[in-house]
Amino acid sequence: MKKLKMALVGCGRIGSTKHVEAIIKNIDVLEPVAMCDVVEEKARATSSKILERVGVEPRVYTDFIRMVESEELDFVAVATESGYHYEITIELLKRGLHVLVEKPMALSTKHMDEMINLARSKNLKLGVCFQNRFNPPIVELRKKVESGAFGKINYGVATIRWNRDENYYRQAPWRGTWKLDGGTLMNQCTHNIDLLQWMLGGEIEEVYGVIRKFNHPYIEAEDFGGAVVKFKNGAVGLIEGTATVYPRNLEETLSIFGDHGTVVIGGLAVNRIQVWRFPGEDSHPFMNLPDPDTVYGHGHVPLYRDFYEAIVEDREPKIPGEEGRKAVEIVLGIYKSALENKPVKFPFEFSTEEMLGFNF
Repeated sequence: MKKLKMALVGCGRIGSTKHVEAIIKNIDVLEPVAMCDVVEEKARATSSKILERVGVEPRVYTDFIRMVESEELDFVAVATESGYHYEITIELLKRGLHVLVEKPMALSTKHMDEMINLARSKNLKLGVCFQNRFNPPIVELRKKVESGAFGKINYGVATIRWNRDENYYRQAPWRGTWKLDGGTLMNQCTHNIDLLQWMLGGEIEEVYGVIRKFNHPYIEAEDFGGAVVKFKNGAVGLIEGTATVYPRNLEETLSIFGDHGTVVIGGLAVNRIQVWRFPGEDSHPFMNLPDPDTVYGHGHVPLYRDFYEAIVEDREPKIPGEEGRKAVEIVLGIYKSALENKPVKFPFEFSTEEMLGFNF
């Protein structure tokens, strides 16, 4: 089986854990050549972790441009701060490399479109890390959606009731800023918002949103967001996302309601079926799945595998840029709606930077 040479840019919280896990568990098809982070110790520690687990020691860089100019690479995974995804991805695509970028792929509609268009023009793969699409219960739900088992899907609800304390934001000052992150909706909630829009049909007519900053005065952006999303097919999506739940994470659930089906998926990382009702079906084996070690789940492993196969088979990755864009566009629509205090029609142009100075 052909191995692909790859590198990781960004060795922080997600890069050094879930991306490393995905690399290690796909080592039969991947050759991790380099790890890059502006903080050299982070890149070195991540390289050492891979050496310890699989006996391969990626070279260490603090400058991703120097890395790609020095190494022979097939693709690069980008797991830096959200606000840097755009410029790094564009530079990598310009140099002819396939890119797997963490969510959110960018923080503006214009930047997302540029990334997608550049990848298309150069016939390169651009994948986005919405790994929860690979969760076994989500795969089961998707099969029911695609088979028409629900009949008409009427509405769905994405509920993210989590806690993020002051220490979480202090340990990485980019978090909660409009320039590099956005708030709870963009950072914590885009995974579930992606699942919601995927199940309800993707094409959106309008969003009406509200954001609040209830108890995190030290960040710029919201710690609570709610929205009604109208889909072109008539379905309605409801979003409730917060980082203010006392005293710790409570739940993340996705609920889908149709004429002939009701499904609720919860658990720590939308990883366990809680309700499964169709004609003749009132339960599912995945009601008893264990929780993963973190809210990130284990989806990066199959996500990486799919991206590898997309490159070697020259096919679309399961989550290309066009798909990765949709959840971010919904969040940007909620921000624009809150800023203008009215519903927002799709499509539109907007960036998180337009929220600078927003008066909560």
